[in-house]
Amino acid sequence: MKSVDDKVAKQIQNAKAGTILFIEDFLPLGSNGAVHTALHRLVKAKKVHRLARGIYVKPTFSKLLNQDVLPTAEEVAIAIAKRDKARLLPTGAYALNALGLSTQVPLRIVYLTDGSPRTIKIGKRTIQFKKTTPKNLALKGKISKLVVQALKEIGKDKATPHELERIQNLLLKEDKQDLKHDIALAPQWIAEIMAKAL
Repeated sequence: MKSVDDKVAKQIQNAKAGTILFIEDFLPLGSNGAVHTALHRLVKAKKVHRLARGIYVKPTFSKLLNQDVLPTAEEVAIAIAKRDKARLLPTGAYALNALGLSTQVPLRIVYLTDGSPRTIKIGKRTIQFKKTTPKNLALKGKISKLVVQALKEIGKDKATPHELERIQNLLLKEDKQDLKHDIALAPQWIAEIMAKAL
């Protein structure tokens, strides 16, 4: 009979490089303690990296860098949301960065979610999931939902002409139906800025 160590090692071996794994993925293979011990050994053997409590990744090896490449904090957040069947909405400085309105990569990424509120540390970066209302998560457009959050971060009447121009250019690429949908949900002053792209 295969040991829990072997079963866990096999599951990791079968996973694609870059796959984010959760402790729950291994629990059917043995007791909680045995799974933890097996994962601990595999982390030591560098077969898997521990990103945070209960979160692991099968590393991708980069020949160019000659080292393992770990997933970004964003990729981890998306994997957690997928696991929890939760929706995510990036906010603040992260939304500004995602739209190219800021070159600063925030060390703290805040997502609004309908999943569990929590904070997770991944290396030097922190991911914070904040519980929010269904209305905030009802935004549909990939670009327009980021624009709403970015403008909230900038503040009313504080966006520079350059920022407004960038926002307009980005919104022109948005699906028109999604844009109209999101304008209807945005605060009045943000809706007026967004409507110029229609």
